[in-house]
Amino acid sequence: MKIIFLDHDGVICLSNNWGSRYKKAESFRSRTGVCAKLSDPEYGLPVNCKFDNFDKKSLKVLNSILEETNAEIVVSSDWKRHCTVEELGIYYEEQGIFKKPIAYTKKFSECDWHKSIDMIWSSSEELEQERFIEITQYIKDHPEITKWVAIDDLHMGKHVENSSYGEFDREWGLDNFVWTPICDEGIKQCGIKDKILKFLS
Repeated sequence: MKIIFLDHDGVICLSNNWGSRYKKAESFRSRTGVCAKLSDPEYGLPVNCKFDNFDKKSLKVLNSILEETNAEIVVSSDWKRHCTVEELGIYYEEQGIFKKPIAYTKKFSECDWHKSIDMIWSSSEELEQERFIEITQYIKDHPEITKWVAIDDLHMGKHVENSSYGEFDREWGLDNFVWTPICDEGIKQCGIKDKILKFLS
């Protein structure tokens, strides 16, 4: 089984898409008269009103990768906190992704593999370290995975090539990692697709 651990913001939901959920939620409220807020899930906002739109050119790149590799998607994005896998799958279809996600990574609080190692925590990289642990937990829980890659705008790679400190290797981090550092380019940035295919081929 081939897996893409997929983040959304900064990967396929780019900076020019951010905030579109507010317009969709307002349109829903105007049409229905329901005073639903994005922060109040009990009011039943439709899933497509909870999330920003995906970038259409980024989706073309993602779909071509899925087609070439037959990989499955496991969502590592924080969006997993706001709906079920099934609901997000419907949103994927509406937005134009031809494969639904098969799962979410576990929440950090549900992970345990890292408790047996002596990991040095960094307050400046807490989000990156927690997501690294969530992805690694999924890999350890699913030995059927043969190839995988994580794609994110948070840098979780073991080797850090672009930083103010120059290149360096971390004590922690993912080997099969592709970083999308430009928030308005994401997965469509030049060279990103080739890096992803290298891990899945």
